[in-house]
Amino acid sequence: MSDTTKTVGGSGLQPNAQVNTPAGGAGMPASYLQYDKRRYGMDHERYAWSQLHTRPRVVWPNEARVALWVIPALEWFPLDMKGKPFKPPGAMVTSYPDLRHYTLRDYGNRVGIFRIMQALEARGIKASVATNAAVAVRYPALIKACVDKGWEILANGLDMDHLHYEGLALEEERRLVTTSLDILRRVSGQTVRGWLSPAKSESFVTPDLVAAAGCDYLCDWVNDDMPYAFTTKSGTVTAMPHPCDIDDYQILINNHHTEDDFRDALIDQFDVLYREAAHGGGRVMAVSLHPWITGQPYRIAALEQALDHIMGRKGVWAATGAQIVDAWRAQPAAA
Repeated sequence: MSDTTKTVGGSGLQPNAQVNTPAGGAGMPASYLQYDKRRYGMDHERYAWSQLHTRPRVVWPNEARVALWVIPALEWFPLDMKGKPFKPPGAMVTSYPDLRHYTLRDYGNRVGIFRIMQALEARGIKASVATNAAVAVRYPALIKACVDKGWEILANGLDMDHLHYEGLALEEERRLVTTSLDILRRVSGQTVRGWLSPAKSESFVTPDLVAAAGCDYLCDWVNDDMPYAFTTKSGTVTAMPHPCDIDDYQILINNHHTEDDFRDALIDQFDVLYREAAHGGGRVMAVSLHPWITGQPYRIAALEQALDHIMGRKGVWAATGAQIVDAWRAQPAAA
């Protein structure tokens, strides 16, 4: 075969040179394989790329091994969802009006969340509750109940049908961010420092808009087990580990696993982090919950059993997201 395939990165190709393809395929410009930020790490400036095991050890308050961070979600799914640009997890399914799924989601805000409250309070755990602003408008008493428990309000956008995505007009996205935060701050009386985008969906500028609106930590990026510094146009904020894989929706609804599987997944996740922390420094165990799922009577025991296992170990610090961020920022690892 006379054609050869050139390697990328340091190949010395000129801007107008052609990269040959096997078997007589059409060549493409060498510029296709060149971009400004080709380097070790990432191709953006949002954070300095590093591997977890190379970072300085983190020491939590009272020398705890693991910071336990529980994040229930208070969501509102409109009955007439547009689903643009996609339907988020938990969206309406059948033709309008999909009352079967709408009322199940509503169950979480009416009933399920209070079972989760009881489970956490019995174990001395304060949560960061990811809250749609629409929930604060519709159910201010529910926000008051969370605040009275000492829970942190974590912004979760306007509602589950207003997603952030590339192609959304800049001013429209800015309005979604500021309106959501204004409502949550007014109803809760809290500063509201953290942001989780509905369905973790972002545009390229979502972090900049959120930071400009006064949030100092974000929960959308799932590429680490620990907090890390994240750059925005309004300064450095903290990216927090809010994993998808052990989310109750992922395990119980998407994967169709059992409640025992959910319990075991939480325990397995914790056990590995707890073991790693013995030699690698403090870790974060994040538990994402949806009250319409885990708040069901037949499921709450799985959560309680997992929490008993976690809280039964020495060196576990149950904290809110803001508390974890503040403790992490005081560490050499945050430098």
